[in-house]
This record gives sequence, structure tokens and C-alpha cells, in this order.
Amino acid sequence: MSTSNATSRPWWQDAVIYQIYPRSFADSNGDGVGDLAGIHAHLDHLAGLGVDAVWLSPTQPSPMADFGYDISDFCDIDPVFGTLDDFDELTAEIHSRGMHLVMDYVPNHTSSEHPWFRSAASSPGDPLRDRYVWRDPGPNGEAPNNWLRAFSPEPAWTLDEVSGQYYLHLFLPEQPDLNWQDPGVRQDMADVLRFWMDRGVDGFRADVVHCIGKGHDLPDAADELAGLPACIFDHGPGTHEMLRMLRSVVDERGRDAHLLLGETAVFDRAQQLSYLGDGDELHLAFNFLALHAPWDADTWRGEMESAYAGHDAIGAWPTWVMSNHDLPRHRTRYGSDARARAAAVLLLTLRGTPFLYQGEELGLEDAVVPPEAVVDPGGRDGCRAPIPWKADATGGWGPDAWLPAPPHAAGRSAEAQAGDPTSMLSHYRRLLAVRSSTDVLRSGSIDILDSPDGTLRFVRHGDRGDDQADPAQPAAVEVAVNFTGEVVPGPFSGGQLLGGTTSGGDPGDISRAVPVSAPLQPDEARIVALEGLSAAER
Repeated sequence: MSTSNATSRPWWQDAVIYQIYPRSFADSNGDGVGDLAGIHAHLDHLAGLGVDAVWLSPTQPSPMADFGYDISDFCDIDPVFGTLDDFDELTAEIHSRGMHLVMDYVPNHTSSEHPWFRSAASSPGDPLRDRYVWRDPGPNGEAPNNWLRAFSPEPAWTLDEVSGQYYLHLFLPEQPDLNWQDPGVRQDMADVLRFWMDRGVDGFRADVVHCIGKGHDLPDAADELAGLPACIFDHGPGTHEMLRMLRSVVDERGRDAHLLLGETAVFDRAQQLSYLGDGDELHLAFNFLALHAPWDADTWRGEMESAYAGHDAIGAWPTWVMSNHDLPRHRTRYGSDARARAAAVLLLTLRGTPFLYQGEELGLEDAVVPPEAVVDPGGRDGCRAPIPWKADATGGWGPDAWLPAPPHAAGRSAEAQAGDPTSMLSHYRRLLAVRSSTDVLRSGSIDILDSPDGTLRFVRHGDRGDDQADPAQPAAVEVAVNFTGEVVPGPFSGGQLLGGTTSGGDPGDISRAVPVSAPLQPDEARIVALEGLSAAER
């Protein structure tokens, strides 16, 4: 795929993709749970923010043992969220605003309430039995191997009393794993993609997709892995074949027209990159190493160098993400509003596709959820707190919201921040506008420069050999980020200030020139166009 010619670039290379966790985004009917109509009602917020695509976490029918990731019907909408008609209307409204729609695709498992599993569990001779992973007990009746499930140090196997066999579930017992060696699974799960593409979906985020290629043997985990959830190390030998098949399905409507994004929750760079194949598997793979990186300049420099070297070596496109529905928000992890502002500058100026998690643009922290209010089996309730839209104590959700409100809900609500030029919301709007209007920030190359301790500095370059280049566009932009709470004197390049932040949150005068070696203030990040000044001034 091309990364230098803007006319041939897939839409998802230039996009900023915004993740919506539907239960917590917006509630239209007062039942305390977000829904599709609530998303519809706030599409102008997303369009005004400046994002290019919306990614929906699961909205299909589910018993909600894992709050949507245990799907009982892949081709419908759960009544708690609305109807297929509501989904179609939402899709049309997203497209009418010039945005794309990505939805979650959960290929590793179903709900135990799915008709396939109900049939498969009814008898060892059932025609759908092989759609799931069944094994005989060990010599003493124990589980077939030592794999552990996620969320609990319990076996990843449950004994089926009817047949005397165990079935595999890398997650909850209510989430039995599919057997992708079965031709019926492959056919039906391919048809799921076609069903949603027919309804206008532009791409899919494939949940724990690295786990689908399980072999027959399923050996014990090695000693150093035996205490970890199997979903971390289950890199089955058949995964690449299955990914090539899924890629061929999404490319049926035109190569690269529909995105196939993988939640490859692995922490080895080579393993992550392997799922991109030779341009014939995933289009994009989530960078979980960056998602877990602390706010530290050396760590981020090393992560950038490793990610770019690995992706460039195979002609692939990287991703960047700081928060999602499974981990504490980066505003909580990084510890301050000032750092969160600087992190936003970093995320939106790196080469690659950035992902925003709902509420980042409001500077939200994780909710403090008392033990009696915890509902998620993985303890992820804090980052899933309802988005505050109104400037009241519950953010407009009232007393019946399914989870408590995040801290300072009234002051950090969209309503309270909308008209404040110094707010986090205004900060994100400015950054997204700069990214959208500056070609090199979307498609340019990147060079990581030497920088004083505690800071990070890089330059985004355009294609100077392109005769079609817009002379009004900067051919190079420098980004500098101060990860410390101290003033850092430089050296940094001078130039025309395009955007950034200061520790006080003042949007600053973006019409001014920045002189060479102007110091970085504590927790400051800035974006500077390098054209327009003499070499001595830069």
C-alpha cells in the first residue's frame, strides 16, 4: 500500500478514529444505559471535534456477562441499544457528516447462549459440535491443559456434565471459544462481515483476533507463562491463514476500502507485526506496547523507534493509542491535566493512525467505583464511566446510570467545556484542526531528533519531490514535548507556531513565531512549522 501519494492512500491512514463504548456514551431514554439513539444525538459533537471515523464497541444481542463481548447473535442489535433500523439510521447520519463507521467483530468466541453453542452442547454427536473446542479430561479428570482464563486465575476449561468433555473459554465460561478449523465457522463468520458491510459499515476492529488459529494439540503453557491468561500467549499456528481469509472478505468490495483492524494484545513487536502479513492479513494492528507506556520521554522515544523500524521494514502503517475500554484512562495514569494535554499533542502528531477513546477530549479520569457497584468481571468499570454531557453532578445521566459518574463530572462535562477556549475540549478541537489542515502531520515521514533529557523532539517531513505539493503547506513541522515539570532550555527549532499547549492550558497566540531555542515550559508541547524563518532564526 502507498504511504507517500495522498491520492492513493486508504482512508484509514489519514483518519483519527474515535472509540465509542455504547453503554456509557449517551442515554436517550433515561434507563441509565447508553444506546444508538444517544450516539445519534451527539454526532455533531464528534463532527465538531474533528474526528474522521467512529468505532463502536459491541452492540449485538448479548446476555451481557462480559457487557457485549459475549454475543448471542452476530447479525442483530441488542434491544438495550435499539434496533437494526436505528443502526441503519445511525450509519447514514455518520456518513452524512463525512465520517466512517467501524464496528467491533468478535471472532474468538460466542455467548454460551448462542444457538450454535446450545446445539453443540446438547450432544457429542450434534452437527454443530465441532464449532467449539472440546477435549477429553486429563488422566485424573482434570482440565485438558494448564491454561488459565482471563479475569480470574481459574482454568480456561469448563466440564460439560452432559458429555463428560471440557470446552475451552479463554475468557468467561459464558464465552466458549470457536473452533476456526471448522469450515462452518469460517463460512458463517465471513458472512457476518458481509452482513454488516452490506449495511454500510466501513471497517471492523477484530477482538483478540490473534487467538483464533488454535491448533489441535493445545499443549501446556511453558513454566514462565503458566500463571498468565492464555489469551496473552495463544498464538495459534492457523491464525495467519484465518486472517488472510478475513482480509479477502473485507477486500471483496475493493482493496483497502474496508478496514480490518486487529486487537492483537501481544507484547512482542515481531509477533504483533506478523499479523500484518505481507500486506494480506490485518491492515492495522493495535500497538499495545504504546498503550502501556508510562509518561517518560526515554520510554516513548524507544517505543517510537521500535515501532517505526518494524513497520517500515515490512511496508506497514503503525497505530497509536493511549486509552481504551479495558485499561485505566491515560489522564488517570499520567497524573495531571497538563500531562494529558501534552499527551494529546504527541498522539495526534505521530506518524500513524491515532485512536481516541470517548472522553479523552474532556480530560476524564476513571470513576471511583465502590465495591458494591462493581459489575465488570475484569474490574474495568472505572474507565467505562458514563460520559458527562450536562453540567450537573451526574453529567446528565440522572440517578439510574449503570455506573457512577467520573470525577468532577459537572466541570468536565461537554456543556461546561464547550465555550471555554482554555478547556481540554477546545484543546483537542484545535489539535485535530491542525492535524487535518497540515499534510505532513497525516502522511509525512518522521525523524526523531536528539533532545535534552526529559524531552522528545521529532520532525515530520513532506514529499519535497511531489510537483503537486501545495506551496501553502509547510514542508516540515517540528514537535517538541516536555515530559518533565521543569523548564527545559533547548535546543529546539524556531518557526511558525501551529499549536500545542502550556502547563496553564492557555491556547496561546498561534500566529506568532517561535525563536530558535525557545525553552519548553513545564509539561509543554508545541508544534512548529519550520518554513518562514531564515536558517539563523530557526
